[in-house]
Amino acid sequence: MITNEAISSNDQREVKIVLLIAAFVILLATFFNQLPGGMIGALGAMVIVGFILNYLGDRTPIINQFFGGGAIVVIFGSSYLFHSGFLSGDIEKQITTFTKSGGFLSFYVASLVTGSILGMSTDTLKKAALKYIPVILGAVAISFLFAGVIGLFFGKNMFESLMLIALPIMGGGMGAGAVPLVEIMSGRTGMDAASLMSQMVPALAIGNAIAIVIAGLLNKVGQMKPTWTGNGELIRGNAEAIEDKSTSNDSLDVKKLGMGALIAISMFFLGTLLSTVISMHTYALMILSIALIKVSGLMPERLEKAAHAWYTFVVSNLTPALLVGIGVAYTDLNQIIDALTPMYFIMVFATVLGAAVGAGIVGRMMGFYPIESAITGGLCMANMGGTGDVAVLAASKRMQLMPFAQISSRIGGAFMLILATFAIQLLA
Repeated sequence: MITNEAISSNDQREVKIVLLIAAFVILLATFFNQLPGGMIGALGAMVIVGFILNYLGDRTPIINQFFGGGAIVVIFGSSYLFHSGFLSGDIEKQITTFTKSGGFLSFYVASLVTGSILGMSTDTLKKAALKYIPVILGAVAISFLFAGVIGLFFGKNMFESLMLIALPIMGGGMGAGAVPLVEIMSGRTGMDAASLMSQMVPALAIGNAIAIVIAGLLNKVGQMKPTWTGNGELIRGNAEAIEDKSTSNDSLDVKKLGMGALIAISMFFLGTLLSTVISMHTYALMILSIALIKVSGLMPERLEKAAHAWYTFVVSNLTPALLVGIGVAYTDLNQIIDALTPMYFIMVFATVLGAAVGAGIVGRMMGFYPIESAITGGLCMANMGGTGDVAVLAASKRMQLMPFAQISSRIGGAFMLILATFAIQLLA
């Protein structure tokens, strides 16, 4: 989607006309099930649906002020439109395939992580690196405390509260969290893997939805309490957090954008190669590699500018489209509704809220802005991994925090699996 930030005010009218014409043609083809196959059909539908829902969400009272605006409307609106059969046919399968196995999500995350780290000042990166881990630990501690207390209030034992609700929510998503967590628990407790998964998946889905909503609320809190937020900057009083990696004259230079895209793709390849010899997630290794390259000064400044320019282009144009993919491929409204009993909702809400509170408090102690630390160290621990990170940061309007969000999801998620092994011995 093309946003107002990506174009001059003189061109906005012409762009809107083009988008309206494209929307009419693509939606007409969707209704008649005549969209072309592969990437072109999926991306075309995702861009238009994302543009329409994002436009409506950003202009809907209350939702645009307190609940994340366009981002949350795109995710849940697209999930309803496609899963309800309103927009049916092969397009749902195309979007799901393109987002998951087609690599669109990986491409997006690689672009954001590479550009945001290389666009960050070296001093900021050094300051934040060691101080960030305690923020994650604070999120985990308070989320477990809240879940345990609320569980006891409802008559739940600690195993049910912590191992079946809090731990999967804080575990780093589905593939890197719930799936290996079920394997660990079923092997050590003798419980049926399918039964464990059926109990954990609703907690993940509802927790992810709550994290997105709280992210939108935190953005509003930051507007009311400006001293609590750096508006996307993590470290307090650090005015040089983001270096000027682009200029008004050449930020949209075609060659620069192409070079930035290639750098982002290469960094993802590097993480993939390293994951074959190091037992860590590709994203985590990619983040560590880019951070080392940044700190060591190995990459020329003009290439850092290119990566940051590409990051800006991707955020401005592809975010709503990806949110459509998240809504269609990863958000099952029926599953959320089926599990949404008052008791279950309160326990999940307490877990997610505890993560945000714990990360915010410890982040403040470590010299971070509490809003930013609550979002990255708390909510990005409590969402569904990479897809949840994108949704949470979009709802809070802080996409530049993607590197820290990924640290929470990947490195924090790995920590939760280790913690699960020890916790089972105590609670099972």
